[in-house]
Amino acid sequence: MGPFDIGRVMAALPHRYPMLLIDRVESLVPDTSITAIKAVTINEGFFQGHFPGRPIMPGVLIVEALAQAAGVLAVESLGLAGSGKLVYFMAIDGAKFRKPVEPGVLLHLEATFVQKRATVCKFAGVAKVDGKVVAEANFTAMIADPPKAG
Repeated sequence: MGPFDIGRVMAALPHRYPMLLIDRVESLVPDTSITAIKAVTINEGFFQGHFPGRPIMPGVLIVEALAQAAGVLAVESLGLAGSGKLVYFMAIDGAKFRKPVEPGVLLHLEATFVQKRATVCKFAGVAKVDGKVVAEANFTAMIADPPKAG
């Protein structure tokens, strides 16, 4: 499946600016894997303070972008798009950052299912720039109803 434009990404995820970190899904194989893209621009708010004179995308945001890609994979694979279900982080393991991510690049986000159940899924994620690995992590997420207002 794919590509998905930003409208379809936003239909799968509740995230919005400034926390929506996926611009496009290049491909999605249900129950298997996803490849998504984040266009990293100097206009990102975090570059003002991380770091002045040497802008670098924070590693936690790279992992968040991987998790959002995995969230789209889970929601699409489980047929939950438009259901209002949320995908919550439960664990991050083995996160490694190989190279700084600077403005002006396309961050390619690849996530694959390691284990898929109805409410808990495990993923392996790899982020690349120009075909080179810049970050990787394994993570676990829970699929749940949003908190009730009140």
